[in-house]
Amino acid sequence: MTHDPRPAIWKLFIAGGLLTLLLGCATYYHQADLPLNLLAKRQIPSAEYWLGTDNLGRDLLIRCLQGVYTSWQIGLIASLTSGAIALCTGVLSALGGKRIDMTLRWLIDSMLSIPHLILLLLLCFTLGGGKHGVIMAVALTHWPKLALLIRAEVLRIKESDFIRLAAKLGNSRWHILRVHYLPLLLPQILVGILLMFPHAILHAAALSFLGFGLAQHEASLGLLLADALRYLNTGAWWLALFPGLFLVALVMLIEQCGQAVQQLWQEIL
Repeated sequence: MTHDPRPAIWKLFIAGGLLTLLLGCATYYHQADLPLNLLAKRQIPSAEYWLGTDNLGRDLLIRCLQGVYTSWQIGLIASLTSGAIALCTGVLSALGGKRIDMTLRWLIDSMLSIPHLILLLLLCFTLGGGKHGVIMAVALTHWPKLALLIRAEVLRIKESDFIRLAAKLGNSRWHILRVHYLPLLLPQILVGILLMFPHAILHAAALSFLGFGLAQHEASLGLLLADALRYLNTGAWWLALFPGLFLVALVMLIEQCGQAVQQLWQEIL
């Protein structure tokens, strides 16, 4: 039974277009120097300030776009790093022999058994926080599930006739891995990274929200939400609403793109 790929194509086109527009605006404003204006602090949304101002009188729209850029940057680097770790671990577990496989499976099971947020906080605290600490903490905690999927795929490919034939022809393990395994693993890795991306952004925002992430002067959606909590009792509802909406929009658009790519890949298979 064949499925119509057009819904997935439309989903990818719409979500990808909106994501491109959002990231284009975020990139344009990410280095904008916002002057402090204490006379205009915590102003409600108006014609001059579409989303209002923060507690230092800065335009909240531009601050949110700067936070989107930071979240995108952290999520992208963390996801790619985590995908590389998952690839190396999954391949090594499947092809490295019984002892290596048992050791890596124990490591993966141990990481999956620890509550995710606790592991994130411990790693971020150990790595010293900051942008680099957040990136490494997120990258080091998001690879286990993808590694298991890659391991299972490598074991399936390993039983193929062309792999056995390549080995009998005297090709080295590195040649077989590079020429035969990696091209078949690449689509699954890319889809896995895309699906991991929104989780990386959310967890990075959570670390900043809890005070374990970026410095106060850096633009971050998590920091904007944390600052908003201090002023909710003053009626400044926009300080929490709009950063939250930007975070949800960014995560949902990336997730929809990832799901669309996954659906299209399943159609090809």
